[in-house]
Amino acid sequence: MSNSIQLAVHGAAGRMGQRVVALAAADNEFKITAAIDQAGNPRLGEDAGSIAGIPPVGVPLSSDWPRSAEVVIDFSLPTAVDACIASCLDEKFPLVMATTGLSEEQKITLADAAKLIPIVFAPSMSTAVNLTMKVVQQITETLKGVAGGVDIEILERHHRFKADAPSGTALRFGELIAEKMGGEVKHVHGRVGETGQRTRSEIGYHAIRVGDNPGEHTIVFGMLGERIEINVAASNRDCYASGALAAAKWLQGKPNGLYNMFDVLGLS
Repeated sequence: MSNSIQLAVHGAAGRMGQRVVALAAADNEFKITAAIDQAGNPRLGEDAGSIAGIPPVGVPLSSDWPRSAEVVIDFSLPTAVDACIASCLDEKFPLVMATTGLSEEQKITLADAAKLIPIVFAPSMSTAVNLTMKVVQQITETLKGVAGGVDIEILERHHRFKADAPSGTALRFGELIAEKMGGEVKHVHGRVGETGQRTRSEIGYHAIRVGDNPGEHTIVFGMLGERIEINVAASNRDCYASGALAAAKWLQGKPNGLYNMFDVLGLS
């Protein structure tokens, strides 16, 4: 274990943080050295492994940041992200930012921080999602000039507890598609009432919140006479935790800069 990566998990008591703790504890390449959550959390002081439903890992949940870590994985809330970035800057900890729903100001803060520490930031840590994003880019590039035009819609499904809509992943799909479409693209979020005919240059987004769905995205390319639908779906949250751990490994020894999962997976 002496060569294991010292890992601090921010948001360790949350649904995703617990899965990061559980999977990291089973991976000999990691040693969990800190499990951090907000002050006032009723589980502070409990073993992070016990909170995650696994045997104890010898690390109590704490609101205090450690003095040493080789990487931090953040699966917290947008309201906690600023303090996380500041703490990582103070200690020069490499950071995997996996929290979604960040404001534009927070994204700017993250980019500024990446001048001083290496950071991986992506709206989804899932390997399957990022591969799908690459495929969707290729489809858009091919279809953007098709006779009769192509209509592109993005449908996303998540659990009832998700606080932001559309998902950051859906918005990222839209950004990547818009880059390939070229020109001015209109992003339309749902449709109500007399909307008129669909324009050629718009991308439609539709957010569905049902049960315990951990995440599903469908990209529809509609043409005259035929249709392509690309669907990527998670069956549990482990795909996101596994992706974040893969990013944490990849980040070791990297120079300061802002990276994404395309970089981690060699898709850039």
